[in-house]
Amino acid sequence: MTTNGPTQPANPGADTSKTKSRILDYLERAGWTAGQQFFAVLLATGAAGAVAGVADLPWKLATSMAVGAAIISLVTTAVQYAAGQTGGGFWKDLGWRLGKTFLASLGASFGADKAFNVLEFDWTGALDLAVLATLGALGKGLLARAPQDGDNPSTLRPAMYREAVA
Repeated sequence: MTTNGPTQPANPGADTSKTKSRILDYLERAGWTAGQQFFAVLLATGAAGAVAGVADLPWKLATSMAVGAAIISLVTTAVQYAAGQTGGGFWKDLGWRLGKTFLASLGASFGADKAFNVLEFDWTGALDLAVLATLGALGKGLLARAPQDGDNPSTLRPAMYREAVA
């Protein structure tokens, strides 16, 4: 007996499950990058004003830079997936996450500048923010590590993380 319709996969829910896991992995990475950038901006600029009150913190700048970092994180995660560089063990994945956070933070600093000029850009401030955000990513990755649950730097459930990066 033959059918004229398309063949059905053996497990039709597997494709949607993998897609859902992949989307959640993108969001997990972008969300953490945004949060790390947001707090790096608040810490770096809030500390500069000796006794700044909460209202005096640069909330608008921190938010816009966090959104920029999240967008860059989504793009770099897409590149990482396209290059087949996901997973690969705790230290490899953590290294990728640290590099991407650094680049996303630096890119967000470029975007926050009114008109980016390589000669007049505050490279020291941007690099300080990038290092601070990357240290946050390192701390998050080390705290998320659970060797008994798959040893990965993600805060996704281990089974979901494995499905996303497979």
